[in-house]
Amino acid sequence: MRHFHCGREEHGNPFFQAMRHGGFFGGRPEGGPRGRGERRRMFDAGELRLVLLKLIEEQPRHGYDLIREIETLSGGAYAPSPGVVYPTLTLLLDMGLSEEQASEGPRKLMGITEAGRQHLAERLDEVEVAMSRLTALARLSERTDAAPVRRAMHNLRTALQDRLSHEGATRETQLEVARILDEAAGKIERL
Repeated sequence: MRHFHCGREEHGNPFFQAMRHGGFFGGRPEGGPRGRGERRRMFDAGELRLVLLKLIEEQPRHGYDLIREIETLSGGAYAPSPGVVYPTLTLLLDMGLSEEQASEGPRKLMGITEAGRQHLAERLDEVEVAMSRLTALARLSERTDAAPVRRAMHNLRTALQDRLSHEGATRETQLEVARILDEAAGKIERL
């Protein structure tokens, strides 16, 4: 049986990357577990810095606005955590690439500096790659509505727990459940 994490087709495919990191099925791609304690983020720190800088170049934004804009650009498939965004915004300030602007309310409004514009211009290819990753996820999200799959997976989990937790669950019942699951997996692979 083929698994999402071992096929060559996953390399560069945002669907497989999101699946591997928990996206589409209730988690967030950014921090999902990969096994053996590894964690992989949607963007590395440098890429996220460029995405945030690109977005504040378009218009000054608060941290929360940046998180929501990235989620919108990805079609809802990815939203970076505040624990990643806010330290990156502080770094942009420290690097002189952004600056706080006057705003109403307690939230810091971030704008780009001339040095920030120059930084983006020098890394235009990297910015385009990072932004295209978001748009690829959005296109995929439009084609892939995972809600019915999540519902079905929840139903399966509930049915398995109910059936196998009964005192009368025999070894034969366990083997029959395994056969049915293997058959379903095979049918899904052939789709």
